Amino acid sequence: MILKEQLQKIANVKSIPCVTISLNTHRTHPDNLTDAVSLKNLLKEAEDRLTAEFDKKTIAPLLEKIQTISAKIDLNYSLDSLHIFLSNDTEEIIKSAWQTSHEGVHIAERFAVRSLIKSNNRSTNYVLMLLSQSGVGIYEAVNDSIITEITNDDFPFAENTLQVENADQGSNARKVDNMVREYLNHVDKAFVKVHHETGLPCIVIATEDNYSKLQQVADIPAAYIGHAAINYNHVAPHEIVKQSWKIIESLQQQERTQAISQMKEAVGTGKVLTDLQEIYQAALDGRGELLIVHNDFAQPVVMLDERTFDLVEDTNHENALDDIVSNIAWEVLSKKGRVVFTTQEDLADLGEIVLQVRY
Repeated sequence: MILKEQLQKIANVKSIPCVTISLNTHRTHPDNLTDAVSLKNLLKEAEDRLTAEFDKKTIAPLLEKIQTISAKIDLNYSLDSLHIFLSNDTEEIIKSAWQTSHEGVHIAERFAVRSLIKSNNRSTNYVLMLLSQSGVGIYEAVNDSIITEITNDDFPFAENTLQVENADQGSNARKVDNMVREYLNHVDKAFVKVHHETGLPCIVIATEDNYSKLQQVADIPAAYIGHAAINYNHVAPHEIVKQSWKIIESLQQQERTQAISQMKEAVGTGKVLTDLQEIYQAALDGRGELLIVHNDFAQPVVMLDERTFDLVEDTNHENALDDIVSNIAWEVLSKKGRVVFTTQEDLADLGEIVLQVRY
């Protein structure tokens, strides 16, 4: 949710000029030693381009931000890419767990947000439930990272204290089974409260038998989107989230595959556009239902008016907008459409950018 809110804030800024700086970074030493040099070079490039294109007095606050921003970034704690958004009135620094295929400096009247849109699409927020012998704990997670443990009147859930009434009943497998189901029913009802409050789905780390029983007693079975087998020697939060991330990655891959299938099915309906100019205009008009873009595709243009442009080969071309794809992606997303960036080969049949329109 934080990334989505940042995306909305940044994408709605319109100022001349807006500077976007993107670079891939490294999480560990000594690889991250090169990041400071890369950042310094990009900041120098941004400063040189700005002073060549704009009056210094007009952009004085922006130039000051460029000169001081590196002191506010700790490159010892980087993720996989860094994105800086600067204007006279804006200063935002965002670290992403996804690499960008569009490193460099982007200068236009709006920020280049395609990398944030991609990161937002590839970020899944969910609840991770650990169902163990000692009780039940739940965590809020994003992809392969735990955000926080969820604690309330129910969670952490105590171990199963339901006991059979006497020793004879203890040998009754059906009786024991019913006791387990009753316990899991209580766990499920506690989770459903969290689900209603957050809207988040759940991945469960448990034995196959317990997960099966949980599904059988669940009030909302669809809220549980996956399961991984518990290893009682590795139940620390940072260990179980590695298990859940494998499931999330698989689900994200399925969603991208389904999006491509949806697009191919729509080709015969006359609602699929492949011409870049037509795609841009349809996006502006709010007709975009599903946009699919190859990760590496970018197209600089020179705007002729608000709705038309000429294609150019070089982002250094006079008055060039570095990447029209960023604008298209935001227009589709902000008007309730879906945007998918992918490298899947199935996209080759459709082209590097394709839009399914609503009408």
